[in-house]
Amino acid sequence: MTTNKPVISRSESEMMELILRVAAKDTKILGVLQDGSRSNPNVSKDIFQDYDIIYVVESLEPRYLNADWLEVFGELMIMQIPEDMELYPPTPEMAGAFSYLLQFKDGNRIDLTIVPLERLHHFTNDSLCKVIWDKNGLFKERPLPPASDASYIVKKPSARSFEDCCNEFWYTTAGLAKGLWRGELVLVKELFSQVIHAALMQMMDWYIGCRHDFTVNPGKFGKFYERYLEGEVYKKFLATYSDAHLDNTWIALYKTIELFREVATYVAQQLGYNYRRDWDQNVTKYLLHVQQLPKNAMRIYSEHQD
Repeated sequence: MTTNKPVISRSESEMMELILRVAAKDTKILGVLQDGSRSNPNVSKDIFQDYDIIYVVESLEPRYLNADWLEVFGELMIMQIPEDMELYPPTPEMAGAFSYLLQFKDGNRIDLTIVPLERLHHFTNDSLCKVIWDKNGLFKERPLPPASDASYIVKKPSARSFEDCCNEFWYTTAGLAKGLWRGELVLVKELFSQVIHAALMQMMDWYIGCRHDFTVNPGKFGKFYERYLEGEVYKKFLATYSDAHLDNTWIALYKTIELFREVATYVAQQLGYNYRRDWDQNVTKYLLHVQQLPKNAMRIYSEHQD
C-alpha cells in the first residue's frame, strides 16, 4: 500500500542554506546575489516571498543551459525558462544571462538567474541587489551599497508625460463608448484594463509621489497603494473594478473617471501643470450621450437628440 508523504515547506534558513551550498560546490560560481522583495527593507516578510537569486559565473557554460542540474533544488511543480520561450521571451535587460523560474511542490519559489561576469554590472545597478556570498572577494574593492528600493521610487513626471497620460486616458475612454454601446463586453473589459485603468494607475503613482515628495515606491501593479493612499481614496480606487455585467461596467467607468479627475487635478496643482478640463468635459458628455443612445440609432447625433 502506497501512502502519500505529507508536503512540508522548507524554511527560509533551509532554502538559503541550499542555495549557498549549491553555489559553493560549483567551482565556476563566483558569488551569489539576492534582489527582489527579500532584499527590500520596506517590505514585510511572509511565507510567499520568492527567492530572487543571481549566480555570478565566469561564463555561461553549456551545462548551465540544461535544466537537469536543477534537480538539486527540490521537486518541481512547474518551471519556466524565459530564454527558451517564443511567445514570452525575456526582456532585453536579460541579454547575456540565463534564467530559470522554479516553482517547487512545497510552495517555495526560486527565480534563478545565471549571470556571467561581463554582464554583472547590468544587474548590480538594481538598488535591491545585495551580496550574500562572495567566493573570491569579487565585491571587496567595489562593495554594493546597502539594499534599498531606490531604483523603484516613483519619479516626478514631466509636463509632457503628464499630458500624454491624460490624453491616453480620455482618448481611449471616448473610444470605449462604442464597445459599450455594441455590447462587446470582452473587448470593453480588455481595453478598460490594459489602457484606461493602466493610465489611471500611472496617475495614481504620481499622486502618491506628490503626497510623499517622490520618496516612496508605489509597488508593481499598485502593490503598496493601500499603504500610501488615504483610506477614502483607496476605497474609490477599488470601486473602479467591476464584474462582467455591462451595466456595472458603465458604473465602474464613471467611478474611474471621477477618480482620474480627482488625482490628475491634484497632480497638476502640485506640479504646476495644466489639466485639460476640455478633454474631460467633452468626453464625459459624449459618454453620457452614448449610454442613452438607442440600439437602433441610425446616427450618433441627430436633430432629435441633445
